[in-house]
Amino acid sequence: MRVTWTAGEPERADGAGEGGAERVWRLVFQLDPEDATSGACTDGQRMELRTNSCQVRLPPAAGAYGDEVHPDLLAVAAWTLAAPWTRRRVTFDRPISGELAEAIQDGWGVEAGPVGARPRSGTRLAISYSGGADSVAVAAILPDAPLVHFQRISHPRVPNRWTHYRSDVLARLAARTGRELTVVRSDLEFLLAYPRPGYAEHHAVAAGALLLADELDLGGIAMGYELGSRWLGGDRYVHRYTPDNPMWAPHGKWGRLFSAAGLPVVLPVGGVSEAVTMRVALESELRDLVRWCLRGSGDGPCGTCGKCLYKELIQAAVERRPLSTAVTASGAVARKWQEPPPYGGQEMIEYGCARVPGIESTPFARAAGHLRPTEESTRWLDHCYPPALDEIPEPWRGRVAAYMDGVGLMTPDESARVENWGTR
Repeated sequence: MRVTWTAGEPERADGAGEGGAERVWRLVFQLDPEDATSGACTDGQRMELRTNSCQVRLPPAAGAYGDEVHPDLLAVAAWTLAAPWTRRRVTFDRPISGELAEAIQDGWGVEAGPVGARPRSGTRLAISYSGGADSVAVAAILPDAPLVHFQRISHPRVPNRWTHYRSDVLARLAARTGRELTVVRSDLEFLLAYPRPGYAEHHAVAAGALLLADELDLGGIAMGYELGSRWLGGDRYVHRYTPDNPMWAPHGKWGRLFSAAGLPVVLPVGGVSEAVTMRVALESELRDLVRWCLRGSGDGPCGTCGKCLYKELIQAAVERRPLSTAVTASGAVARKWQEPPPYGGQEMIEYGCARVPGIESTPFARAAGHLRPTEESTRWLDHCYPPALDEIPEPWRGRVAAYMDGVGLMTPDESARVENWGTR
């Protein structure tokens, strides 16, 4: 794999919006003979490559070009897009540090170079902010941290068949937070032909933060991945305790890669469940801006997609009220909940089924019958798993730990529920 970044004018697509003064980085990669156009990301999802170029647009007042962006940052941003297709070596267009080359070799068995740059560092922590409950919870825990929001835009050469994805709405909501905010616009999700436009690796959402890290003096990027994502599944929808999760463990291959670039991934809510992040988000000053739905208009979420149904279960459980949804058990959206477990996010299905009044009259009735959860059996999901705090880098650990003292730490018995997950 050969990777080239260039800076210049935006390559336009119809309907891409304004941005004549945007600072644009364009990525092009060329496959080596042993590389492939089909592959799998770290969580196991199979995918196919559609095109070999994309662009990342930074706001006029932010970003830099050329040698002012450290080559390790450019390399990591490229690797989040090129990793699934690369088999033996990756050649970047400027020298990277030996530490970064070693992280790629150790994590993927891929030779990376050329080598010659010195490592970088920074001091500030930014939040990768989507506007969903988990990232809003992170923003509530770290109210002074700047936000970096990723917005999908159209690709100049790839038809957009996902026009229902309202990235414009999510960006407008982010702008209403009143926080220090940088919106980064990119068509990188259209690199994929299958299963649909999306991130070649989950970490590609940080491409903008990587390119801005020197400009903003970033020494860490906080993401909203919670207990289920960090500790209860390392592969796609695996239903087991996974301390060595390759995506989100600091000692996993992606954790080591970002750290080698001086931008470690920080998971402030990595020790708490989606019930806790939902509660924190809804109790925060950003409550009215929480939006996990990718399809809804400015008037609100769509209320009919699978994510809306799942999050409605959690919100109803937190608020101790009946489920409010038009989705029925016979519909396609709820089909998976009519089958026996395991389920993706099963810990939260158990939590919701144990707390939502009248669950037997909802699309989750059969799941509740299979799982038979109780409030007592799911109480551990109201507290923080202590080892998650140890993973937070020292500059920010104390602040997050102080917040989690208010949430409450898991007892040894509750921690055992995490560590025995998937073995019962």
